[in-house]
Amino acid sequence: MTIEMILLAASSGNWFSVMCEVLVLVLIIGSIMVLILENNNPTKTLAWIMALIFLPGIGLIAYFLIGKDYRHKKTISDADREQIARVPYRNYDEQQLVPSPLPTDHSRVMEMMRRTNHAVPLYGNEVEIYTTFDGMFNALLESIEQATDHIHIQFFKIENDPVGNQLADLLIRKAEQGVDVRLMYDDAANIQVSRQFYKKMSNRGVLVQPFLKLNFPFIGRDVNCRNHRKIVIVDGKVGFTGGMNIAQRYRTGNKHGIWRDTHLRIIGPAVSELQITFLSDWRFANGQLIDGERFFPKVNSKSNSLVQVVGDGPMDRWDVIMQGFVQLIQQSRQYVWIQTPYFMPTEPIITAMCNAALSGIDVRLMIPERGDKGILNPLASRANLETVLEAGVKVYFYKKGFLHAKTIVVDDKVTSIGSTNIDFRSLEQDFECNAFLYDPDLAIRQKNIFLDDANDAISIDLPTWRQRSWWEKFKEGIARLFSPLM
Repeated sequence: MTIEMILLAASSGNWFSVMCEVLVLVLIIGSIMVLILENNNPTKTLAWIMALIFLPGIGLIAYFLIGKDYRHKKTISDADREQIARVPYRNYDEQQLVPSPLPTDHSRVMEMMRRTNHAVPLYGNEVEIYTTFDGMFNALLESIEQATDHIHIQFFKIENDPVGNQLADLLIRKAEQGVDVRLMYDDAANIQVSRQFYKKMSNRGVLVQPFLKLNFPFIGRDVNCRNHRKIVIVDGKVGFTGGMNIAQRYRTGNKHGIWRDTHLRIIGPAVSELQITFLSDWRFANGQLIDGERFFPKVNSKSNSLVQVVGDGPMDRWDVIMQGFVQLIQQSRQYVWIQTPYFMPTEPIITAMCNAALSGIDVRLMIPERGDKGILNPLASRANLETVLEAGVKVYFYKKGFLHAKTIVVDDKVTSIGSTNIDFRSLEQDFECNAFLYDPDLAIRQKNIFLDDANDAISIDLPTWRQRSWWEKFKEGIARLFSPLM
């Protein structure tokens, strides 16, 4: 789209074409001005400007669909959130609440997330870490079987396959027994799932709610704000969160091998924080405000782990989980080990990783050798590896299958496990949930999981990495330019 093209169309007398081209040009210029005025991440802004200039038609459509900034909005009002949270906040006693000043080496990150996200760090939790789908799924089914009052379940993907139907049949049976069952799923992520799959549950008593429902022709102003959380709460006493969705491939793997992921079960006061996140999402998606004593019973556990549940999203003022990661990396004294399926880091993350490695911290990054979708994601993930390798980060390619775990462990003291990938979409655009576990035993457990996975991975050194072909480097460079939009 150039001025010469418009003048050429005008000279030929095709005024309708002129008007259309002028309109497109005005929209492109206006969109670029809005991007600049929003004053967002310069890398992301530049990527959108390039898309608008060099792919004007596609870029303009994509910008209006997925490029808008929604930080002026809120999922729910402060008053609604306070009403949902009034019972648990009243129930927290002095033994559960972390006193001030915070008594840990990571007090600053805890306080930052409490102030910016209302994320309350709570003692008295029993935490189980799962690295196999069957282990997690069996525990989930057992907890649901024992439900007597309510089941709240939210996944990014719930597929219409043997695993999905096994869960659906159990939820239907519990609903028919009189248990309140609420199911929420991300509509865009499940667009290929038959509507009959959800209708079957809805017709038999399960309260089914899509998050940010897509309408024909699959366009909506919030289409890019996907809910990537994985949260289950049973009777307000048992909670699950982490990286696993509900799909057969989590059990049997894909063409590259096993599907390696990490998930958590929490029993204790921190379950109430998962409940607040779920009920806030339900209020936003459904319009129904749910609160009360029955959803927030007092829970005693067999352990005393300190847990801080953080749920953030694109409509929050701060990118809290990303800021938590950055602060953990900056405060590390011995090591930082990260697992992520996609490595398209924001500038604060990659800077923190490089600074830590350059200062002598043992920084390790593990990503899958092969991607799970298309070619752009793995190319974009590899595009940043030379930078971190130069800084001294140790990089591993997981070869046994697809590594979908999203974890970080620091200094045998703290670990974070959840749904957040190290990429622009998770860190800035999606609704995510991570549990920050300030417990040396759990940190060492996660450290050993990383070491076990390293046995099924290969390490990449800088000289070898630099020897890849110019064509591979070129493809990675192109993918990197558009990684903020993925």
